[in-house]
Amino acid sequence: MVWGTTAVRLGVIVASVLGLWLGARLLVDSAVRLARRAGLSELAIGLTVVAMGTSTPELVVTTDAALAGAGDIAVGNVVGSNIYNLAFILGVVSLVRVIPIERSLVHRDGLVLVGSTLVGFAVMWNLTVGRVEGLVLIGLLVAYTGYLLRAESHGEVGPESSAPAETPDETPAKTPDETPPDGSRESPEAFDVEEHASPPRDVALLVAGLALVLVSGHYMVESATALARGAGVSEWVIGGTIVAAGTSTPEFAVSLVAMRQGRVGVSVGNVVGSNVFNVLGILGVGAVISPLSVSATALESMVWLTVLVVVMVVALWSGRKLSRPEGGLFALSELVRWTLGLLGIVG
Repeated sequence: MVWGTTAVRLGVIVASVLGLWLGARLLVDSAVRLARRAGLSELAIGLTVVAMGTSTPELVVTTDAALAGAGDIAVGNVVGSNIYNLAFILGVVSLVRVIPIERSLVHRDGLVLVGSTLVGFAVMWNLTVGRVEGLVLIGLLVAYTGYLLRAESHGEVGPESSAPAETPDETPAKTPDETPPDGSRESPEAFDVEEHASPPRDVALLVAGLALVLVSGHYMVESATALARGAGVSEWVIGGTIVAAGTSTPEFAVSLVAMRQGRVGVSVGNVVGSNVFNVLGILGVGAVISPLSVSATALESMVWLTVLVVVMVVALWSGRKLSRPEGGLFALSELVRWTLGLLGIVG
């Protein structure tokens, strides 16, 4: 009976992963087409539209956990998702292709990522996140998004005049500043833009993708949490590993699909934007709904996240690309964190 229940839950997890992948694909394709019609650059699309869309599972899980009084799962989901996004998702994506990084993403959004992480660390220092702190976090997200859209309207976000340095044996993904042979700014084939696609159709696909992500994410988190609790794993470890990976599956799917299609701005911007949105928006919303209390283990995870963010930004600042060896090390660090957590050595 126990094995039968476990097998069903494992089957639900597998089906949920497939649903998240399909939903993420519908989401990124429709969102990119809609945003491009509005004149947004690839990077701005990744930092805003796609990042917020793929963070919907984190928002749902954290909100549900906050309402249930499960502060460790609510906050652990946010912190764990951010670590997973940076270390594992970017690490694995870089193993597929060396990731060239736009200067604006490192110099502006990289600093915002560091700043938002430090702010999140500060509000969690006393192991509680109150409603006033939640409102401050939401206000900072609104200010950042407003600034980003204003910079976009003034042409400050988007392709650069110079491409990142490349080594002879590395073939980076196509970046938005590369001009096709025919001299046009970009070709429809490069971005999978269907000429016959209409805005109403894209809106319908966007809604369908989000709905599929929500349903799949809910069942995946529910099944994974039940399995972990049955194994005697703590709520913080559950939130920071299994639940975090489950809710980050859309980010993984979108970043991998976007990178394979040559949408570097969407792929990397999605991860950076999701991390900023998680700390400022999702943590803020959860705290406003119900003040969050966490265990002391939260500070250990925040130290890990802060160090990871700083190392990642410094690495990108110096070379403006994420190489395969660097990506492999970041991905390995996430496997180490999972192992330590699930074995009870940390968390």
